[in-house]
Amino acid sequence: MKICISAESTIDLQKEQLDEFGIRTIPFTVLLGADPKFDGVITPTEIFDYVDKTGVLPKTSAINEAQYEEYFTGLLKEYDAVIHFALSSEISSACHNAVNVARGLKNVFVVDSRSLSTGIALEAIYASQLAKEGLSPEEIVKKVEARIPYNQTSFVLATVDYLYKGGRCSGLAKLGAMLFRIRPQIIMAQGKMSPGKKYMGKQLGCVESYAKDTLDQFNNPDKSLVFITHSMATPEMVEACKKECEARGFKRIIETKAGATISSHCGPKCIGILYFNDGEQK
Repeated sequence: MKICISAESTIDLQKEQLDEFGIRTIPFTVLLGADPKFDGVITPTEIFDYVDKTGVLPKTSAINEAQYEEYFTGLLKEYDAVIHFALSSEISSACHNAVNVARGLKNVFVVDSRSLSTGIALEAIYASQLAKEGLSPEEIVKKVEARIPYNQTSFVLATVDYLYKGGRCSGLAKLGAMLFRIRPQIIMAQGKMSPGKKYMGKQLGCVESYAKDTLDQFNNPDKSLVFITHSMATPEMVEACKKECEARGFKRIIETKAGATISSHCGPKCIGILYFNDGEQK
């Protein structure tokens, strides 16, 4: 059976990784004012320049049912079945839209990733591996969903300005963060973005502390793969995360850059470490 593994552009994988793991994607739309552009066409640099000039966040638009209908129907002409990984239903309507369309199609399975960015990629890559082993779509979905609660997705922000502009942070909290150089950790928990630790001081030092704390707290990793995903972080910040992951024995470390949709919400120089925290898997 020929199975397509699919996701939205919020998976934050580069083309070479999508090709390597055989993952197809459909893009979100990002609006700079009245100008709509597809995620993947518009870059994070354009996002950050727009916010700097206007002081206004771009709007991101979830994929609608008509777009999913066309996309899934097209895939079914090439594949016997589609397993689609959607951005967490707690933070986007995309999952709900995909589920609604899948109900009217045969052999389209939608998985609520309960995650974002390369947290989604972890699940999609696992599904791709299972598909190569010859498992049925139903078996793949069951195995992937069993791992979702162990998906360790977290980031440390360089600034809370984008949270403030997006209505997720009060003016008082923003002022305090600016005065004390607070860099908050954001953890995906039960499909939602939840506050974690608060780091203070120079950014590189905060990233070093975040990397160590994350790997100490979530200390039963599947060491086969870890992502370091960022929105234009400095090489030193990336290297700090890589160094900690190497010290913990991860076999493969993949650096990726967040796309326009995720960057629109986290702002520049956000960086995260993402992996399954359920031990070695056969």
